[in-house]
Amino acid sequence: METSQTHSLESMSKDLSELMKEATKEVHEQAENTPFMSNFQKGQVSLHEFKLVTASLYFIYSALEEEIERNKDNPVYAPVYFPAELHRKAALEEDLEYFYGSNWREEIPCPEATQKYVERLHYVGKNHPELLVAHAYTRYLGDLSGGQVLKKIAQKALQLPSTGEGLAFFTFDGVSNATKFKQLYRSRMNALEMDLATKKRVLQEAKKAFLLNIQVFEALQELVSKGQENGHPVQPKAELHARKVNKSHEHGKILLRAESERTNRRHTDIIPTTPLVRWILALSFLATTVAVGLFAM
Repeated sequence: METSQTHSLESMSKDLSELMKEATKEVHEQAENTPFMSNFQKGQVSLHEFKLVTASLYFIYSALEEEIERNKDNPVYAPVYFPAELHRKAALEEDLEYFYGSNWREEIPCPEATQKYVERLHYVGKNHPELLVAHAYTRYLGDLSGGQVLKKIAQKALQLPSTGEGLAFFTFDGVSNATKFKQLYRSRMNALEMDLATKKRVLQEAKKAFLLNIQVFEALQELVSKGQENGHPVQPKAELHARKVNKSHEHGKILLRAESERTNRRHTDIIPTTPLVRWILALSFLATTVAVGLFAM
């Protein structure tokens, strides 16, 4: 019994970031191997799927950053408060407007699993702010790490513009060197004052954060399999700019028809309308055609 307690104390003497990584290793792998994320990493992602995950992330980050702002001066979180470098809500709003249009707030769905995640974040921020670091660590450092790989996959799979439209979420303008910043973040996190009991609770909350993410992925996969978005059937493989292309195509056809009509009117204006003159021109044309044909032979 004493040996077990000694081992536990020795284990908890490690840096919080190291403990977090060890404690969440299994559930982290589980999250990466969900059908949704597994397909994403293979580049097997449709626009519909990408829009759904972007919408869910918006709700999650809105809740997370609301609670971070609530606790930014609280000693249990203040050392890891990096809004300019990490916050994602504004970037997600930019992406959602690109994908859904100006009415995106009325269009985006919030599955039950996403709402459950949101509720947990608000509960933690209001009642147990010392656990907020578990959620921030899980999301932000994951975005800085694997997010850059997913950005390239999404850009290629969805043929998104090289200028970055639709991918603002993955772009951290405030972080010039991701590796160095993550080192800074971990050092700040390790400096948080926590007793043994609090550390254990933080580690459990980190596991819960991954489980909540897994549930979100599973819910999104279910929505995709049903082929619905916000209660309406969709085409899973729809192209991002199909609507724009169709509009351009229709506009082009209208312009062609107008040009054809103008051309016909010009030809009608040039050709005399008198029957005798038209008959003379027709005979002349026929004679010319025969002459050219004979010359060619």
